Amino acid sequence: MKSPVFEDIDPASDCDCPGCVRGRGLSRSPAARTPVRPAAAHRALVVAAVTAAALGAGQAPPAAAATHTAGRLPGPPAQQPRAEEPATPQGAAGALFGSEGPAKAGELIAISATTRSQIVSRAKRWLDARVPYSMNRFWRDGYRQDCSGFVSMAWNLPRNEWTGSLGRYAVRITKGQLQPGDILLFHNPDNPQKGSHVVLFGGWTNQRHTSYIAYEQAPPHTRSRTTPYAYWTNSKRYVPYRYKGVTRGVAGPAAAPPAPYPGAAYFGPGANNPHVTRLGRMLAARGGASYYAKGPGPRWSEADRRATRAFQRAQGWTGAAADGLPGPGTWQLLVTGKGKDIQAAATASHGVPGYPGQGMFRPGAENRYVTELGRQLVRKGYGRFYTNGPGPRWSDADRRAVEAFQRAQGWRGGAADGRPGPETWRRLFA
Repeated sequence: MKSPVFEDIDPASDCDCPGCVRGRGLSRSPAARTPVRPAAAHRALVVAAVTAAALGAGQAPPAAAATHTAGRLPGPPAQQPRAEEPATPQGAAGALFGSEGPAKAGELIAISATTRSQIVSRAKRWLDARVPYSMNRFWRDGYRQDCSGFVSMAWNLPRNEWTGSLGRYAVRITKGQLQPGDILLFHNPDNPQKGSHVVLFGGWTNQRHTSYIAYEQAPPHTRSRTTPYAYWTNSKRYVPYRYKGVTRGVAGPAAAPPAPYPGAAYFGPGANNPHVTRLGRMLAARGGASYYAKGPGPRWSEADRRATRAFQRAQGWTGAAADGLPGPGTWQLLVTGKGKDIQAAATASHGVPGYPGQGMFRPGAENRYVTELGRQLVRKGYGRFYTNGPGPRWSDADRRAVEAFQRAQGWRGGAADGRPGPETWRRLFA
């Protein structure tokens, strides 16, 4: 099948074991090929026969799995141990940022339309950020940092799901129908914390469809790698699924229609309703999470106005079109997944990195902005507060260093509380 033009796939194997390196060299230089010794060929046939019997007569053993897996030691294939995949425990279905507790069993909420390129693009954001794996923490976009939270984020779901509920937002497909943005899901109902896992399909790496690029959230952080179909372990138990909200590619069931614009009366000062919560969650998923200190909620706040305005400005709008109040145009872009995302780390014209918001520096926060803040404090001469150097987790060392910097500006009281606000950030990076 023809791959979409946006795929970024290296079909060559990325394994550096001696056998694969030697094999790649032989494939490029036919004249240099060395005949296989009969004894070696016999051992290879025995290994292949045992592998085929284990996988079943109806499924050929993946080529990558038959020769190597990640983490194996160098040496002949027959002597290499099987790689052990890291455990991937996950949290239950719940709200973004986990602020509203677990979702009710069987509850299904509306989904938004999205494209395959947007799904893969969102997955690559976590990949580029090397988001640490955790079943209890939430990334700055509000999604839980485990395997099911990763897919919830990539599919732009309005809350965090788990392996036991992701299938309700999708339709089962066959191996031959897989396209980038689909998933391979294994849910173990007898023991969900043992072996359950889900990966995002990124595209085939060979014409035989025996291996593919898998985007996944697994310890220690988000990764992508060439993976034997269907997975390294429990291969027969992984099921291909397609998100119902996909608007391009091979069609599954019709996507749920986007939620209609409820009207201007539901937004603005004094508003308190579920539409405000939905707006905030959509904005958080599009890069506006840093504007919320505690996560979106039903009561309209200054955080909602600022996040809305940031999204409007990201579209190139100015003046009344970027007033921070969502109109029909803003709402339509959000519910359909269209338009440009908020660039939280944008750089101002004077060279100072854009202030990411107080939510990035609250107790328990762990993100790259904390690291950037700490490094800049060290450059400014406040490194004495750090014993092990700045890191991504907000700590008392960060707070004390910020407080010392604020006091050096002549600030006192609440203005020197150790929490970096916009002016502290500007002066620190100026």
